[in-house]
Amino acid sequence: MDIPIKLFTGTKSQYLSQKIAENYGTELGRSSVARFSDGEFQPCIEETVRGNYVFIIQSTFMPVDNLVELLLLIDAARRASAYKIVAVIPYFGFARQDRKDKPRVSIGAKLMADLLSAAGVSRVMTLDLHADQIQGFFDVPVDHLYSSPIFIPHIKNLNLENLVIASPDTGGTKRANAYAKFLKSPMVICHKSREKANVIGEMKVIGDVKGKNVVIVDDIIDTAGTIVTAANKMIEKGAKSVRVIATHPVLSGAAIEKIKNSKIKEIIVTDSIPLKEICEKIKVISVAKMFADTIKKVYNYQSISTNFLF
Repeated sequence: MDIPIKLFTGTKSQYLSQKIAENYGTELGRSSVARFSDGEFQPCIEETVRGNYVFIIQSTFMPVDNLVELLLLIDAARRASAYKIVAVIPYFGFARQDRKDKPRVSIGAKLMADLLSAAGVSRVMTLDLHADQIQGFFDVPVDHLYSSPIFIPHIKNLNLENLVIASPDTGGTKRANAYAKFLKSPMVICHKSREKANVIGEMKVIGDVKGKNVVIVDDIIDTAGTIVTAANKMIEKGAKSVRVIATHPVLSGAAIEKIKNSKIKEIIVTDSIPLKEICEKIKVISVAKMFADTIKKVYNYQSISTNFLF
């Protein structure tokens, strides 16, 4: 194409953006962040983007500064007359607020979509949204990628006998069922009730796990309470081993400590969020090549459906 392409990164996603740029075969564009003594900050794009196809890479995990920095970078590119601006958001924060689950609460995911549109984004590229319907909150195209192309080969390479795919809650059954169908293995479901956010009241395992090697499939590990409780319940019910694959390692609070003390044999995550602490049980698989390939196809107006296993 005649239109130049440039990749930029937010501060906290530089570790991943650098790998994406290397896989793409280019270098990250120059940018900086000026910080004021009261905590306010001002991102600046340090090179011309006039008439350029601009991709800005930033996951919006906590603190909320990461979201604000992304919005400011988008606004900066728009005001600098970029041709098109694509927000590459490997982890889309506030995605768990996708509906009104009780009176007088906001739908945070919709608000995030509106903020990105108001900032001037032309397109959004993201990975394993907490709920598929969030794509409908945007008035711009959304490329919703899945981590299955990197997780499925890992599961196959384990060569596990009596493999069973598990969903840690009823909300994740669609995702787990897709893995189970692709791997031609049975599926079990964990049914949980919550006392309040991030606190599990009771959990039951629905299905047979005795003598099985179980792989729990989830999109986010936050406090790790759900997966640790599920893994321990399955071991109690006779499971031979329990592994977990989860796209986004939020791992807040005492999550790492819970994982270390759990019956979980291995957890495989992506680098959509940087790990706060090294843990022997956690293995990270990079999504950089997947994003680089998708960016290249979007830039060249090619189909990205071949990137999906299911």
